[in-house]
Amino acid sequence: MDLAVHIRAKRLDAMEYRDYYAILGIPKTASDKEVRAAYRKLARQHHPDLNPNDSEAEERFKQVAEAYDVLSDPKKRQPYDELGPRWQEYEQWRRAAEAAGHSATVEDFMRGERAAEEAARSRYRTHTPEDLDDLYGEGSPFSDFFESAFGGMGTRGGRRTRSGSWPGADYEYGIDVTLAEAYTGTTKRITIRPTGEAERSIEVKIPPGVDNGSRIRLAGQGGAGIGGGPAGALYLVVTVAPDRQFEREGNDLRTRVMAPLTDFLLGGDVRVSTPDGRRLQLSIPAGTPDGRVFRLRNQGMPRLGEPSRRGDLLAEVHVELPTTLTPRQRELAEEFAKAGASH
Repeated sequence: MDLAVHIRAKRLDAMEYRDYYAILGIPKTASDKEVRAAYRKLARQHHPDLNPNDSEAEERFKQVAEAYDVLSDPKKRQPYDELGPRWQEYEQWRRAAEAAGHSATVEDFMRGERAAEEAARSRYRTHTPEDLDDLYGEGSPFSDFFESAFGGMGTRGGRRTRSGSWPGADYEYGIDVTLAEAYTGTTKRITIRPTGEAERSIEVKIPPGVDNGSRIRLAGQGGAGIGGGPAGALYLVVTVAPDRQFEREGNDLRTRVMAPLTDFLLGGDVRVSTPDGRRLQLSIPAGTPDGRVFRLRNQGMPRLGEPSRRGDLLAEVHVELPTTLTPRQRELAEEFAKAGASH
């Protein structure tokens, strides 16, 4: 069964600039904790599951998820803050540079941009790849990547190869998963509809431990290459839907567990559910205060890329009081109250 993709495909060379701080309603000085808190609040408020058939809420949810993806990642937030509307250009350049095996810092990007602007102002004509071959033979002192990125020359990792072929465009889609799916990992079938291309159905493996903003790269699933060039990549940006039973705190999970008053007074055992449906036994010692948090180690979210390592499951235990009492229970409760009052 095809999975509905909630965020439209975007060519990476045509991304729209958005003020992510305004979308989350936070200042530019917001801490990581404040970014996360704002995202959780807005994601719950606008999630499609809680706003069925509300296209405005769905669009708002997409924008909130996109803003969190950037502002929660220091590697994206820094260039976003420094470059403003030009940060998308840097992001495209960084991916291409890293794919070609080159460093990719903001300083490198700006230095290359200045060099390109200076060259554009120059009266010297632009050299073609054939000109460079005539001048330098096969030993051109310029790497293919930097020739492409800043000089419009040939490239293996950029826009055009010396043989006249172009790699296909990279595409980006959003994909929603449940917390349970993020806990265990899953396989989904999605349908992508790139502009100007035929609809395609793809089976995608979601690794355990993914979080909001996690990116899954599918090589060769982007736009078709031109002139025999390689196909681009498809990037899936993950959004984990809020869960009614569990709250994620990094790789830890927090859940609320109810237990009868007698277990708090005399001790007892309760069951704690996990996202994959297991039920763990938790022993409550006598005299436990309401709201105590028990840590069940290694039962939380798996670490992305290291599924054998997990966070913890934090069980917050609360008293479940009866709504009605039998005559005998009331009598015992009154005796208990009198005994407590005498101390």
